[in-house]
Amino acid sequence: MAARKKATNRRRAPRTSRKDTITEETLRDFVRREAARFLADENITSIGVAYKNDYPGSKTPEVERVLCVQFSVRQKVPETKLEAIGTALIPATLDVGGVDVPTDVVERQYHPSYKIVPENEKSSRKTRVAPLVPGVSVGHSLVTAGTLGAIVYDRNGNQCMLSNWHVLHGAKGKVGDSVVQPGAFDDNRVEQNKVGVLLRSHLGIAGDCAIASIEQRGADKKVYGLGVEIGRIGRPGLRDRVVKSGRTTDVTYGVVRRVDVTVKLSYDGQGQVLVGGFEIGPDPARPPKNGEISMGGDSGSPWLAVNPQTGKPDDVMVGLHFAGEGTGDPDEHAVACYAQSVFEKLEISLASPGVVAGHGATEVQATGYSETFLGRRIRVPGLGAHSSDTVLLDGSRVLHYAHFSVAQSKSRRLPRFVAWNIDGRSKRSISRKGLKFKLDTRIDSRFQAGDELYAGNRLDRGHIARRADLVWGSLAEAKKANSDSFFFTNIAPQHEAFNQSERDGLWGQLENAILEEAGVEALRVSVFGGPIFRDDDRTYRGVRIPKDFWKVVMFVDTADEKLKAKGYILTQDDLLNQIEALELDDFRVWQVAISTVAAKTGLQFTDIEPYDSLVVPESIAGSGRAAREVRSPREVV
Repeated sequence: MAARKKATNRRRAPRTSRKDTITEETLRDFVRREAARFLADENITSIGVAYKNDYPGSKTPEVERVLCVQFSVRQKVPETKLEAIGTALIPATLDVGGVDVPTDVVERQYHPSYKIVPENEKSSRKTRVAPLVPGVSVGHSLVTAGTLGAIVYDRNGNQCMLSNWHVLHGAKGKVGDSVVQPGAFDDNRVEQNKVGVLLRSHLGIAGDCAIASIEQRGADKKVYGLGVEIGRIGRPGLRDRVVKSGRTTDVTYGVVRRVDVTVKLSYDGQGQVLVGGFEIGPDPARPPKNGEISMGGDSGSPWLAVNPQTGKPDDVMVGLHFAGEGTGDPDEHAVACYAQSVFEKLEISLASPGVVAGHGATEVQATGYSETFLGRRIRVPGLGAHSSDTVLLDGSRVLHYAHFSVAQSKSRRLPRFVAWNIDGRSKRSISRKGLKFKLDTRIDSRFQAGDELYAGNRLDRGHIARRADLVWGSLAEAKKANSDSFFFTNIAPQHEAFNQSERDGLWGQLENAILEEAGVEALRVSVFGGPIFRDDDRTYRGVRIPKDFWKVVMFVDTADEKLKAKGYILTQDDLLNQIEALELDDFRVWQVAISTVAAKTGLQFTDIEPYDSLVVPESIAGSGRAAREVRSPREVV
């Protein structure tokens, strides 16, 4: 099956009241399972998940977009001519888990992005560079040229360069062959330009990818033309904005149009190969200079997420470019492997393994909490009615630090919420010795509770985003996060018995238990937390001290590959009655519905509530009490 009738005689999809019950994740699973079966048809060139009729110039309102299974074909012909080209009709709907899901068909072909044409002017990307940087020309000595995608580390801790199989390996290559920079097309002095050797490669569903060693020249991780050092790996969602830096087309912006796409391509010496990834079209708000978001020689380019708040490139790599549109295709598009899939297949990471010491913070850009950290956009909680009570800095109600962001209450002088990301794969051991708690000089000190609140009592300066959660990524990044964690905007008064996990405080052990859960994907977690402000909170030394705290933990469960969220509240009785001595009565932790956290804080968890995984015990089901007591770390998961 491959091509559908023209619009004039297209089979109409039957109406169904069940269309809203299908999720993007369910469609992704279906496409991954069934791709090979559909792609056995010679006329079908790819299959993926998209919004129906979402194409350049489409006037379909966002609220009316419908998820579909989208096919691309070499030829789109009337039904009467299907047999003549050896294909069959693609049905108007597909049964996915008992739901009739509409299909969509576009005419589109793909080819690996290594076919290069001569150019009149040679940019500095195509010359010899030292140190190496992502975004410049590179290739196997027998390959024309492609793009260096990222500086990475292999499983032995060796620094390597990442690009495509068809850039670093090629049809005639083998492990141990020379890799040159720039590629041979840009400079044929391959002996002088050797920069490493091919170490490992893969060509298949997981991606078109390879790594090579780095010898003699050294490396700088900042992406050419973007000035951003790749520090994290993310997974893009439909309509996310992305940006790439490539050898041929330089910096180009795009919009993710299809996800979980399986593309059928012809590779020299390999025949037809199925490669997985996602498809990008031009960003209409930032169109490419010559209409092309990719051309020959861009293979291996890194695709980075664009921060939706600032419009600037984020440090999150979401894809590795490997293909563009075929000759004569009606619209411009590019295809990239998922960065996460490539990193797992090649067993590479962005940070060198090992333990480091010291805390001297090298200056790096503090981009804060990443919305795309778990593969889809999860925004920070909405402030709602609290917006006017929140500190404003450079037009934003959210303050950004290394790996975390804060909304600071002016009236309470404490954080209303903190949002942070944890990457367990690249966590570092860095000492806190010598670091002191400090006010953030970017905002007025009268909106911050400082050291005067904590002197002479048993109140801890409690990190909302734990220091240990934040020290990951590159060494400079981890040092910056280590230092940033001590700003008072990340601190709230907490009793030592529940703030310090090493003292068996249950609250401090919540994330430890989540991170130790076997089903958490690669130890990547996003967390939100803060105090619960009440009007009757007791005032102590000019600050109203919160009695209760909340925390929401999000992660992808590898058991079912689903994003899940869990909400918790710690409530204490009689915490403040003896505040000077702070003799703590019993306290309890509850897992609660995230809607309960919203009700108690006045915050909006629009992106988070749909993933709430709370299962209410049968003993209280129907009682209206959506909560479960957590009596030990074992009960967190």
